[in-house]
Amino acid sequence: MEVITIQSDAFQQLMSRLESLENYFKHIAKQQPMSDVWLDIEEACQLLKVSKRTLQSYRDEGILTFSQVGGKIYFSSSAIEEHLKNHTRKAFKKPERFI
Repeated sequence: MEVITIQSDAFQQLMSRLESLENYFKHIAKQQPMSDVWLDIEEACQLLKVSKRTLQSYRDEGILTFSQVGGKIYFSSSAIEEHLKNHTRKAFKKPERFI
């Protein structure tokens, strides 16, 4: 491993720039939280780990809401998150087997 040394002033400038970037990204994240991200069919399939046909069934059965612009279908990540939260099940303990 190579060790690099820099002057204190240069280090402080670097840290200041990193803090500025951090503040910028925090500001952007507040303006557009993750729940406002729109996913196309490919991205939604990858996120849910389902096939395109299964995702089509979710649309047909009204399981997942979607938006259509022209021929392109989009799913909001908040709708997907809400669906997952609404279908959360409590874990259960399997009965122990006696040998």
